[in-house]
Amino acid sequence: MTGIGSHHKARSMNEEWLTPPEILKALGPFDLDPCAPTIRPWDMARKHYDINGDGLTLPWKGFIWCNPPYGRHNIIWLERMAEHGSGIALVFARTETEMFTKFIWPRSDVLLFLHGRIHFHYVSGARAKGNCGGPSVLIGFGKKAVRRLGRCNLAGTLVTKWRK
Repeated sequence: MTGIGSHHKARSMNEEWLTPPEILKALGPFDLDPCAPTIRPWDMARKHYDINGDGLTLPWKGFIWCNPPYGRHNIIWLERMAEHGSGIALVFARTETEMFTKFIWPRSDVLLFLHGRIHFHYVSGARAKGNCGGPSVLIGFGKKAVRRLGRCNLAGTLVTKWRK
């Protein structure tokens, strides 16, 4: 499967959603967003791969921001994040899923379970009226992610993990 290059509404899979700018400001800067929306009123990173590219197979360099399309394909993006080992991903906090048991619990370095529910933004920049419909977590890979999530001041519960 090739990379899906945007953030989509979970039910219809046809509407792009943008990460709230306050989250990006608190955590950035980032070198690459491998699954960026095609139209964006603000940049998520210095470089973007959108639906016109294949963010799963193109090269990843530097510190990554990854807000993958929500749904059953999250696992392939988190696998790639774990392999790359440097960046932060934003996904639903569904801790019982295969994505968590295979790539997050054993391979991430830090988790920030956000308090409250995120309100994503439309490509126009306007904030969505409703929230995303589930709890969210920021998943950090690497020492830089541990530092940034530890000092970001986003409301949430931080879980730092040490691996042997």
